[in-house]
Amino acid sequence: MFTDYNKLPDNSRVWIYQSNREFTHKEIDFISTRAEMFINSWTRHGDDLKGSFTIKYNQFLVLAVDESFNNVSGCSIDSSVRFVQEIEKELGIDLMNKMNITFKDNEHVNLVTLADFQKFAKEQKITSETIVFNNLVTTKEDFENNWEVPAEQSWHKRFFV
Repeated sequence: MFTDYNKLPDNSRVWIYQSNREFTHKEIDFISTRAEMFINSWTRHGDDLKGSFTIKYNQFLVLAVDESFNNVSGCSIDSSVRFVQEIEKELGIDLMNKMNITFKDNEHVNLVTLADFQKFAKEQKITSETIVFNNLVTTKEDFENNWEVPAEQSWHKRFFV
């Protein structure tokens, strides 16, 4: 059951999918239509899930579900992963590569491999103050408050001396 993202409670569970490139406006329309259709049919053992999505920086797809309405199950999580994989296939993008890191350079979002991120940290091209995207957050509240943070406030801090 689709609901407006802003109406979901702060403890809603989120999953962040980072694209290997920015979405075009046409792709955002496509993803939005497909995401709403998916969420309207998203269930847990036959029971509706109350969910939503948001797209940030034309590069991040965030799925969310209100677990106070119904908890997600392994099967419902699997179905959301299949949905994301269908989007990947249809648009020729990569949303599942957890070995890519995104960070901000002023207002520009950069995506690099984990190895390059480590190299940039060592060379001090990026610092512990660099704004990174912590895609490991799991709740809407954490997403809203702890997703875009200085590297020193995220798991990324291990790459800085």
